[in-house]
Amino acid sequence: MSDPSRQIDVDVAVIGAGSAGLVAFRQASKHADRVVLVEGGPYGTTCARVGCMPSKLLISAAETAHSAQHAGRFGIHPESVRIDGKEVMERVRRERDRFVGFVLDSVDKIPSEQKIKGTARFDGPNSLSVEGGPRINAQRIVIATGSRTHIVGFLKDAGSRLVTNDEVFDWTDLPESVAVFGPGVIGLEIGQALSRLGVRVRMFGVGGFVGPIKDPEIRKIALETFNSEFPLDPDAETTGVSETDSGVEISFRDQDGNEVSETFEYLLAATGRRPNVDGLGLEHAGLALDERGVPEFDRYTLRCGDSPVFIAGDVNNELPLLHEAADEGRIAGANAGRYPDVQTGNRRVPISVVFTDPQIATVGLTIQQTDERCRGCFAVGSVNFENQGRSRVIGKNRGLLRVYGEHGTGRFMGAEMFGPAAEHIAHLLAWAAQQRMDIDQMLGMPFYHPVIEEGLRTALRALHDQLKLGPESADECMDCGPGT
Repeated sequence: MSDPSRQIDVDVAVIGAGSAGLVAFRQASKHADRVVLVEGGPYGTTCARVGCMPSKLLISAAETAHSAQHAGRFGIHPESVRIDGKEVMERVRRERDRFVGFVLDSVDKIPSEQKIKGTARFDGPNSLSVEGGPRINAQRIVIATGSRTHIVGFLKDAGSRLVTNDEVFDWTDLPESVAVFGPGVIGLEIGQALSRLGVRVRMFGVGGFVGPIKDPEIRKIALETFNSEFPLDPDAETTGVSETDSGVEISFRDQDGNEVSETFEYLLAATGRRPNVDGLGLEHAGLALDERGVPEFDRYTLRCGDSPVFIAGDVNNELPLLHEAADEGRIAGANAGRYPDVQTGNRRVPISVVFTDPQIATVGLTIQQTDERCRGCFAVGSVNFENQGRSRVIGKNRGLLRVYGEHGTGRFMGAEMFGPAAEHIAHLLAWAAQQRMDIDQMLGMPFYHPVIEEGLRTALRALHDQLKLGPESADECMDCGPGT
């Protein structure tokens, strides 16, 4: 309960001190004098504590082990590769805490009178009660409460053996085995990393999804590749989950339809995230809510209907990515600060990267969105990295890139990739899409030799030919020499 004897009046109250909330607070403070930041949990963003950074620390350890174990293809034969799980996890925690420390340093710079600790809840359209704190009368409010892991009901039968990615990064040692439920971004990244660090992994999915991949050709090669390292059934039929004395027993039907059981030390639930809205008392805010209880909002202003309430970051359940959270915090915070002067903000071209090996990247429109936007008048260009020069040199010649273009205009619409250096190629493609470049303009850009980006040029040339934008490309191997 809030203390009714304590009331404060502010111009803007920001609920949540994650990535979006911190940016919103700074932006609102540029336009308004009385701004407060309310946080009910520990300071430190999802990205730093349990997301982007600790997962990449685990992945880096896994990639190092994998490279050492497969060095024989280059004629390099390490005598032995020993993975010390305690040392791996000690580095993950140490470096994770260092990243969190940077966030805490920035929070420390906020004046204490502008920081309020406690869980905030609407008790009116312009008022918040803070558990253990004051009642806040706010002319404008920014909701930036983030999200949390969502655990499918039957997985809770794993009991004490159930973990989420939030707990993984606090492990002091690597387990012997893990069953991963959910081959999304989190499940794929952590699952593959654990497998490469010597953990026995089996992954279960529903509906055939593999990460964020929407292109069926990309999904096919990705599924084949992951299954070469650990079992991954993207549409598994799980018949039972139960905690036992030795771990957690998973019963499921194999590819032949036979029911089998396998015991794992832990069950990792990577079954998505849910927005933190259920404790906000939104029924008192006077806002229109969607089917998940999230306020309806304008994605270009982040304003909720005609109210002085704005929403930013993972809580709006649109694009749970750090750079998007920062952009949304910037737009929402500025609009809350200068309200009623609400302005549209710049939304960037969608870009997403999954740090598996090979990496997964999506840019711009999906193949389905391209089909809809172009009313079927589009074409696809592709490159398989099996024989791509630089990819073969470094021993990472596995994957597929598909790029989509519009007939008539020749405009680049989007792409999906499963392959080497996808994080870098995705940025080139995102920049091209944001500049509304056409395929001829993209092919006019410089390509060095020998680099993986030459594979992008191959895909663009194939798309150029499919769109019939000019003479067909020559057959010379441009990845192998200067050509003509």
